[in-house]
Amino acid sequence: MSYPLPLILAQANLHACFLPTSAPKGETFDMSSSLVLNFFLQQTDVEIQIDIIELLFRKIDLFVRASPGYFALNSINPDEAIDELNSRFKEHGLGYEYAAGQIIRIDSKLLHQEVIKPVLLFLQNAKFKGANEEFLSAHSHFREGKHKECLNDCLKAFESTLKIICGKRKWPFKTTDTAKRLLEIVFEKELIPSFLQSHFIGLRTTLESGIPTVRNKLGGHGQGAESVEVPDYIAGYALHLTAANILLLAKADAEFS
Repeated sequence: MSYPLPLILAQANLHACFLPTSAPKGETFDMSSSLVLNFFLQQTDVEIQIDIIELLFRKIDLFVRASPGYFALNSINPDEAIDELNSRFKEHGLGYEYAAGQIIRIDSKLLHQEVIKPVLLFLQNAKFKGANEEFLSAHSHFREGKHKECLNDCLKAFESTLKIICGKRKWPFKTTDTAKRLLEIVFEKELIPSFLQSHFIGLRTTLESGIPTVRNKLGGHGQGAESVEVPDYIAGYALHLTAANILLLAKADAEFS
């Protein structure tokens, strides 16, 4: 069954979830849902439109789901609204999907279905809260074209997953340990088979190459830093590779004895 998307948004009493950063001098913003809807329909910036949809559906997903009697949605429940949104994205060939409270960019349907979705489901475990936030942040940066920040959060999510597993297994580590040392620990404990060690070291190198700036030959003490642009395909590769390796770590941990 198809529901008109603007009706879903308007009926959800969404006036409080989109707050402009500032108002023109001498003016105030009317926070009615109709104004939010009109603002959305008049937008020409796709990124702003995606941000609005994300905020609106996050409220549907969280607040409407938690208080169904408060919202007059009739037969439209949050899951149906989310399914309808994702169907519209797919119908119009848009590479996005709402999942885990966020609009996720989809470059490969197979990777998304077999890797990204399982990782998002795995990271929803409360024990992996920090890693989940970092991985979602990486997705958000990737969608917005902030590729350096995407790589940085990929590395953080990868390290956080390693730390959580080490903590769960009571394998000694320091909170300041980087991916290199954390990988050494899981290798020593044989969580990961030895023949995969070079693969994980390669992942760490890929992610660490995304540091926002690199020094030139004379660039010490903040002098002469040269900005480096990270291509979209490299950021996408690192994001999907991170997801695949977090999933591998999760499955290895689940079967480890």
